Parts: sequence; structure tokens; C-alpha cells
Amino acid sequence: MGTFTYPIEVISADGSRSEKVDALVNTGSTFTCLPASLLHELGIVPCRRIQSELPDGSIVDDEVGEAYVRVAGIERPTIVTFADENRPPVIGKYTLTGVLLVVDPVRQKLAPTHALRYNRPTGSIDFRAPQQRPLLS
Repeated sequence: MGTFTYPIEVISADGSRSEKVDALVNTGSTFTCLPASLLHELGIVPCRRIQSELPDGSIVDDEVGEAYVRVAGIERPTIVTFADENRPPVIGKYTLTGVLLVVDPVRQKLAPTHALRYNRPTGSIDFRAPQQRPLLS
């Protein structure tokens, strides 16, 4: 399959500017990971600390915040991890889901998708067990 990069635009907290970075597409990563210096420069601040599991199974503490990003022309708020400077930027599953994009691993590109909704619309099929009729009357 391989990995590939895709441009992501990170918008400043006040909306006045943005920075474009090429990020690895990684659906194994829950959140988008961006260099902490870039996020701070754009006025994005951490709002909480979480624990994240790394590929080797170790657990690390991460700072996360909220940022607006633009991926494939779609702008949405997402959760970002304040990553170490020596780590490549990563687009995670949460961001991809938010902009309704899926990974096409063969063509190494992102493709549009639709949302999934599994609640029952009003007036649809009744999934309760049917009333049993007596076998012999």
C-alpha cells in the first residue's frame, strides 16, 4: 500500500492567515499531528492533555487543541495534536472523517465519501419481533 502525503492548510486562530503543509495520510493516527511551533505561531493553543499510544505500544502524553483546517478545499474544525518538531505532519482519521474523505491506497489519493447514519428514519420498518399467532386455533 505505502504511504503518501497530501497538502493540508492550517488556519490561524483569528482566521487572518494560514499555513500549508504536506502531511502524511495516516488512518492509524486518531488525530492530525502538527508541529507545536506551527500551531503556536498560528495562535492555536492546547486545551487538554491526552494519552496516545505509539506504534510500538508505548503510551505518551500529548497536548491537543482545536484548529480549522482545509483539506481538498473543505474547511472544518478538527482536533490537532501538538507534535514534536522532528516528527512529520500527519492527517489523522478524525480529520478525514470530518471532511468526508477516505483513503484510496491503490491510487494513493483521498477520495470523497458520504456520511453514514444508522438511526431509523420516522415511519420506517418496525424491527421489533412480530406478534406470534397461535399455531392451532
